[in-house]
Amino acid sequence: MRDLVERAQEGDRDAFAALVALTSDRMYALAARILRDGVLAEDALQSALITVWRQLPSLRDPDRFEAWVRRLLVHACYAEARRRGRTSDLSLLSVEPVHGPDEYLTVEHRDQLERAFRRLTVEQRAVLVFHHYLGLPLPEVAVRMGLPLGTVKSRMHHAKQALRASLDAEARSSGASQERSA
Repeated sequence: MRDLVERAQEGDRDAFAALVALTSDRMYALAARILRDGVLAEDALQSALITVWRQLPSLRDPDRFEAWVRRLLVHACYAEARRRGRTSDLSLLSVEPVHGPDEYLTVEHRDQLERAFRRLTVEQRAVLVFHHYLGLPLPEVAVRMGLPLGTVKSRMHHAKQALRASLDAEARSSGASQERSA
């Protein structure tokens, strides 16, 4: 891949197209997990690829290309969510974790988890996706997102608290409605 990156840095459009072909599926999946909307994910990916093409000559270490692109994509996801003003009202997109679906979760529990996940900020979702879906340790998440480790830990903490609170509130709400119908 290093050869492709170096050729693309020199303006070789075919090399850049090959890099896009090699990485775009993974990048789209990452954006879709963060934004929870296929259309927004496509827009973020396109925006990130434009930025990659424009800034590629300034990339110092061609071996860090994918990490660099991932960081630009995460920032494009943030911008897309802000531009659309839909950080808390993103549509449902079923995206399974890298390790496959969790067979122990019922459809009801998956729906509850999805609703809780959609209530998180896009920054909190990004940290959760990198850590839980991609399986990266928090220090690596910090490096890949270009954030201080303390910021990543804080976002993870607040994301988990928000998920718990949302799931607890939904459980209380469904419990109360079941008691009324009985």
